[in-house]
Amino acid sequence: MSPSEADTGPLAQVDCQRDAGGWTLVFVRELPQPPERVWDVLTDPAHLRAWSPYTANRNLGEVGDASLSMLDSEQPDIPTTVTRAEPPHVLEYSWQLEQFGPSALRWELEPSAGGTRLTLRRTIRDQDWISKIAAGWHLCLFVAERLLQGQPIAPIIGKAALGHGWEELHIAYATRLHISRGDP
Repeated sequence: MSPSEADTGPLAQVDCQRDAGGWTLVFVRELPQPPERVWDVLTDPAHLRAWSPYTANRNLGEVGDASLSMLDSEQPDIPTTVTRAEPPHVLEYSWQLEQFGPSALRWELEPSAGGTRLTLRRTIRDQDWISKIAAGWHLCLFVAERLLQGQPIAPIIGKAALGHGWEELHIAYATRLHISRGDP
């Protein structure tokens, strides 16, 4: 077992698909809580701040303009548009970051026997980023799961991720997805 598995759980089910917008990472993880609880963690700015690389200026559970603020940088706020919000099943929003170009996130929550089957679809233009993004979401969702379990830990973002197995996760996801690792 690698250090990243010991600390942050097994790899998620992943796929990489080519589409009109570039490449889409499909990242699937089972969470032991019901979709309503997971929805709150994905949409409420206070919850986002506790596990994700960003927070929002408003609840993301409604369609419309919003602004995201990255927690690990001094980058200005990122204009974001929530294009679909169907609580507690589908949340979709988009933005544009310099290094990724146009980017879209789609969260799908399905009830499962164990709680919720969460599917994240993250579309970016450059396939070389897919395994890096998978490693980052792996760590973020590990923190979100701890939050949902009532055992919160600090977000694992930015340089802190390197101390929590990000590089090993990046390599493992690149291997699983059959894509080039590129530079970390």
